[in-house]
Amino acid sequence: MIREKELRLALVCYGGISLAVYMHGITKEIWRLARASRANYDDITPAGGSQGVYRALLREIQDDHGLRLRVLVDIIAGASAGGINGVFLAQAISTGQSLEPLTQLWLDSADVDVLLDPRQAPAHRFAKIWALPLVWLAQRRSGERLSSMVEDSARKEVRAKLSRFVRSRWFEPPFGGARLVSLMMDAFDAMMHAPKGPRLLPEGQPLDLFVTVTDFAGHPELLALNSPPEVMETEHRLIVPFTDHGRQCETLAHPGELTYAARATSSFPGAFPPFVVKELDAVLAGRGVAWPSRAAFLERVLPRHFENAKAENAVMIDGSVLVNAPFRPAIEALRERPARRQVDRRFVYIDPYPAAHMRSGMANGPPGFFQTIIGAVSELPRQQPIRDNLEQIAQTSQRIERMSEIIGAIRPEVEAQVEALFGYTLFLDRPTVARLGNWRRRAQNAAASKAGYGYAAYGHVKLAGVIDLMATLIASIGGDPSDHHRVHIKKMVRSAVHAQGMDDMGPTFSGGTNPATIDFLRNYDLGFRIRRLRLLARRLTEVEQSFDESQIAALRDAIYASLADYLECKRTETHIALRPDAMAMRGDARPLMEKLAQSLNLKPLDDQTEVRLAAAFAEASRDVRRTMLLSYLGFPYFDVATLPLLQGEGLDEFDAIKVDRISPDDATSIRQGGAEATLKGIQFNSFGAFFSRSYRENDYLWGRLHGAERLIDIIASTLPANMQMPKARIIAIKRAAFSAILDEEAPKLTESASLIASLREEIR
Repeated sequence: MIREKELRLALVCYGGISLAVYMHGITKEIWRLARASRANYDDITPAGGSQGVYRALLREIQDDHGLRLRVLVDIIAGASAGGINGVFLAQAISTGQSLEPLTQLWLDSADVDVLLDPRQAPAHRFAKIWALPLVWLAQRRSGERLSSMVEDSARKEVRAKLSRFVRSRWFEPPFGGARLVSLMMDAFDAMMHAPKGPRLLPEGQPLDLFVTVTDFAGHPELLALNSPPEVMETEHRLIVPFTDHGRQCETLAHPGELTYAARATSSFPGAFPPFVVKELDAVLAGRGVAWPSRAAFLERVLPRHFENAKAENAVMIDGSVLVNAPFRPAIEALRERPARRQVDRRFVYIDPYPAAHMRSGMANGPPGFFQTIIGAVSELPRQQPIRDNLEQIAQTSQRIERMSEIIGAIRPEVEAQVEALFGYTLFLDRPTVARLGNWRRRAQNAAASKAGYGYAAYGHVKLAGVIDLMATLIASIGGDPSDHHRVHIKKMVRSAVHAQGMDDMGPTFSGGTNPATIDFLRNYDLGFRIRRLRLLARRLTEVEQSFDESQIAALRDAIYASLADYLECKRTETHIALRPDAMAMRGDARPLMEKLAQSLNLKPLDDQTEVRLAAAFAEASRDVRRTMLLSYLGFPYFDVATLPLLQGEGLDEFDAIKVDRISPDDATSIRQGGAEATLKGIQFNSFGAFFSRSYRENDYLWGRLHGAERLIDIIASTLPANMQMPKARIIAIKRAAFSAILDEEAPKLTESASLIASLREEIR
């Protein structure tokens, strides 16, 4: 039998100015991998090129190891150039549209002569003639690189365009904001009219997009303190979110809304003018495009500005100024992910020029006046390392690993307790729904009794976790998931719980002491149910190599089907009918809590889960049944031991996360040396690709090649130890992908014949 596994990618796309073209090559390969995975799952033959290589790799894994691996891109977060690419990739994944038309637009339009605002162009050939030495100085400083990497015709093109760029008007951004808006609208039109395929995610699996923007003037946010109780702060960071709620749609959002996010996040200071919505309004009016959801969109993304009638004039600048690596919204999106089978979760961040983060601190001697100012207001914030984000992910994964170690260490004792409680005859009986329910309740009471007074601490931690989850869910339902608002709701929920006596644990919380508390947990304790199923899923993964797939398939299906039902209860969309009540809640949380209990409706899910598991246990062989029943009935013992130690984290959020990077420094199969040896857009402070089509073709092609190499590495790394592919086989697959990409692009990249010929020699 074929076993299924999902490799889920959460993409974080950095800023990079003209290296956006390089990132387009990478995101195009990610899109092709997603299409190949969909084709393999649907058992159809995809298009050729690298997509065919990916499909063949997935088929090889399936045929050789009985593992159907599905690759899903379900979370995308981007800033600046990465934000633009993230918007278009999300549109393609959600709708099934093609990214192919975007390539030509990047190559033709990401050019200084196209982007230059006509009002900013040099008035005559002598305009700012005194600035010409700056052009030649810039060329001489990188002249050796230009001579070695670019043919004569490209050098002439760069010199001419750099001259026009430097001679444009000073103290005003040279590039036109309306021009960029029009180009983005052209791109969405081209994608819409190109051949379309199916949505690249399963039905019910949401695609979430987050684009960072910097609110120039800022908006007020309340912070809770001890004294005074509240203070007002000005917040400049802004996230523009989109979701398709797991459904096929014609467009992820109105093209004007997607363009708003893409244009705002890419308003690089000094290059593009700041963005205001009136600029977009003018372009849409000129194109005859209506935007009926405009007011609702502005209210959603700019709630503070909107309530003060200032959304029309809110000024936005580049998203990378304050948040160049938007990990946080991507991490928070994990709360609403469904899980219907085993999942390997990866955070993949695209960093086009890692060396840039080091160069700013490597100057010879103290920085000068202008260097200090530029570094403080632009370069340092954008190049701030992502250590904090990675440490947050690492700490969460370490807690999960620590918990797994604890469970492994106490498993023999827990299993001995369960066997002593039920006797060996337990595993001879065929489980029925009634028997399974009775066994579960008996094990729960025994765990409480064995834990003694320690069970009270466990009960309080569990209760606090339930209240926290309720507050988070209600805040999201109401449309304001900010920390301050969530804390305010949490206080109201806690007050309501206390007023009804539902937090009275009794002397030992030994079960049945307080019926109100028990009813509260039965109505709201999603975490307990999810942790129990997560434990079963992990145990099944640990022992699956010891059993034939036919012996455990039914049990796996029962576990993940039930888990998906409970995880669906954590999604905001499931309870969206409660939004008016959540928005209107003032002081007393009890009416909304009662409606939330009805919306969660956990009792039928509990009954359905018990029916599924009883049938799967009854169908399993004796050895499988014994192994998995010991974990199922032993769960209360495990939960009592681990939940207080892990501050309520437990197993209910997500599995350990692995982080992968895609950058020139990591893709060395063809050429060593990173961005310095491969990319031309890094020149002129990462504006280089705007000055030459050959530069753009070069960076786009390397983006595809680097993307293909790293994606193959990531696929190979998700295979368990007993399925690892030989290195020689991985190298052969990469070589096939490289050749396929060069064959695809050779007829299209008219300025890169010599580069393609050189690359063919290098990959042999």
